[in-house]
Amino acid sequence: MSDGFRDACGVFGIFGHQQAASMTYLGLYALQHRGQESAGIAVAEDGRLRLTRAMGYVSDVFDDRILADLTGPAAIGHVRYSTSGDSRVTNAQPILIDCAHGQIALCHNGNLVNAGELRAELVRRGSIFQTGSDTEVVLHLYAKSQAGSPADAIVESVSQVRGAFSLVMLTPERLIAVRDPHGFRPLALGRLDDAYVVCSETCALDLIGARYERDVAPGEVLVIDAEGLRSFRPFAPVQPAHCVFEHVYFSRPDSYVFGRSVNEVRTNLGRRLARETAVEADAVVPIPDSGLCAAMGYAEESGIPLKMGLIRNHFVGRTFIQPQQSIRAFKVKVKLNTVRDILDGQRVVLVDDSIVRGTTSRKIVSMIKAAGAAEVHMRISCPPTVAPCYYGIDTPHREELIAARRGIDEIRDFMGADTLAYLSIEGLRAAVGPRSGDYCTACYTKDYPVGPPRDQEAYMQMVLKMADSSAQRSADP
Repeated sequence: MSDGFRDACGVFGIFGHQQAASMTYLGLYALQHRGQESAGIAVAEDGRLRLTRAMGYVSDVFDDRILADLTGPAAIGHVRYSTSGDSRVTNAQPILIDCAHGQIALCHNGNLVNAGELRAELVRRGSIFQTGSDTEVVLHLYAKSQAGSPADAIVESVSQVRGAFSLVMLTPERLIAVRDPHGFRPLALGRLDDAYVVCSETCALDLIGARYERDVAPGEVLVIDAEGLRSFRPFAPVQPAHCVFEHVYFSRPDSYVFGRSVNEVRTNLGRRLARETAVEADAVVPIPDSGLCAAMGYAEESGIPLKMGLIRNHFVGRTFIQPQQSIRAFKVKVKLNTVRDILDGQRVVLVDDSIVRGTTSRKIVSMIKAAGAAEVHMRISCPPTVAPCYYGIDTPHREELIAARRGIDEIRDFMGADTLAYLSIEGLRAAVGPRSGDYCTACYTKDYPVGPPRDQEAYMQMVLKMADSSAQRSADP
């Protein structure tokens, strides 16, 4: 609901459990916030892989009958929001192929900055692509590999790509997990009795009753089969670059990501924000749900009471449409409503995690003033977003980012707020903790750990359909 980025994807895998598909289904439920366009599960049984995937929420794609048919002791699953490739079922994951190395299914969370270049070269060499997803590039590299084992072929394949990748793969005999050397996207390892589990966030482990063991390390390859778990570090070590926006917005507050409690970090962001941007006010009001933890921290640090002056309608669903221009103006009001007796006559600190285009935030400020608020002081628990991301986040082009085009005073005037303040980059790093140097902050600083695509034209051709198909979904009226 917030005027923010779209979630990344979520991956889940389990090996050695007789109800692997059902555990994967539950794990994907816990990761649904990371992608709502499509869902899929692949299972290994009797030396073969089988796959079910479709557009929609996890509950749309799977029912008791489908799950009962997905038998076997190993499974992987995926929930998707497209950051590369348009929104259609052929781009849903897992992607399953059969090649010289045998069957393999792959799930990917991240984005490959050189996928356009690799795809163009593979096409020149005769490859025929079936999807618009950058993930398929890895599979074509895998199929062409002359390595002696599937694990070695995977290492050879991912060694050729640049960018962010947390991969979970399934062959008929083993589960393989790979995290890129920078560790952009999270990937956790857990145990459920004798079974091994890998997933994007620890909240998925909690739901199925699994025990968190550790994170899959940046640059680590895990191979899990009937003999147990083996770990390899085939990549040259580099400086970690965990996505700080996982803590700011993406991950669930009940997860541990990059070794830190998301709730704790997010609350710390609010505390730091209060120290840096104090203002006299009567109520701290979060924009639900993403602004809640930071608002709690702001209220705790400032001593200003937290009040739920905005109520979110959780039952709108992704199918809400605005068929006529006269109705589109109600889009934000359908999702949020003000509580007048909390806001009327009050000086309000309005807290959110980020501002991207600014149009939704502007409508919310207007709603709060219409409810009688005497003053609206907008506070954002991260620095201004001035640059796009190439590592698995669906960001607008730079010219669409309001902070890339306007100063803070101009943004405040556009919002109609009395004041506007962001958390400083120093405050962000302090809130994340002592290992703040291990985080990527490129969307705030333009300091990219992995250079943007060298061939921008090839890259943009690959994602053009995605941008066209998602523009109507994400654009504000």
